[in-house]
Amino acid sequence: MQSTKINYVELPARDLELNKAFFRQAFGWDFEDYGPEYSAFKNAGLDGGFFQADFCSRPQTGAALVVLYSDDLESAVSHVEAAGGTIEQVIFEFPGGRRFHFLDPCGNEWAVWGPLV
Repeated sequence: MQSTKINYVELPARDLELNKAFFRQAFGWDFEDYGPEYSAFKNAGLDGGFFQADFCSRPQTGAALVVLYSDDLESAVSHVEAAGGTIEQVIFEFPGGRRFHFLDPCGNEWAVWGPLV
């Protein structure tokens, strides 16, 4: 059987420069632009990019939720807020860990999870 796995994820961004600045500041990601309407992110744990669009990605509308990992959720919350993100769900426990949800400056919803403390 052929091996097929998730390799790349693409997300919309109303403002590419704003989203790039947010993810650089909050998480230290790098970017490579491919024209004026697409930017690939690097150093994010999974390859992917942002494409220029007038909509956003939210699980409530059927989109997949991209979940990041952090050893220190409280620090991750602080970085998200300092970079201009909005906390959508404060840290909560679930079987196997804790997580929070946030909106990037373009309105995409993300989550960050980490271990129980």
